[in-house]
Amino acid sequence: MEKEIKHTWHFDKSPEVVWDYLTKPELLEQWLMKSDFKPVLGHKFRFTSPSGCVHDCKVLEIKPFTRLSYSWQKKSDKDGKPFDSLVVWTLVPKGKGTELEIVHNGFTALEDYVAHDKGWAYLGNQFMELLNKMEYGNSKV
Repeated sequence: MEKEIKHTWHFDKSPEVVWDYLTKPELLEQWLMKSDFKPVLGHKFRFTSPSGCVHDCKVLEIKPFTRLSYSWQKKSDKDGKPFDSLVVWTLVPKGKGTELEIVHNGFTALEDYVAHDKGWAYLGNQFMELLNKMEYGNSKV
């Protein structure tokens, strides 16, 4: 079993603004998780959830304002063993805004696929709410 997660969101913000929220640790933490991310090819970093769950990652591709990919390692919900997967963010200018797509693949256990699919849907909505607040001056870039 290898399933692929795919979600797409539309923002009324430029690719540069959306990119900042994908690559600046202080902005990532506002909607995703605390991290020591750096937009540097080969950089190893961690996402740490509020519950202490750790995701070990490595930057695999960086095309500013267009595409970002990184490996994603986490312990499986099924058996507690680490598994590797791949996260790819693609930004496409659409009118005065941006279409953002995430593709996350490499799942071998249904439990991990389901948990991540729900997680990305939830986090994507958090991301949208955060960027929508910017219109009203309630958030800083």
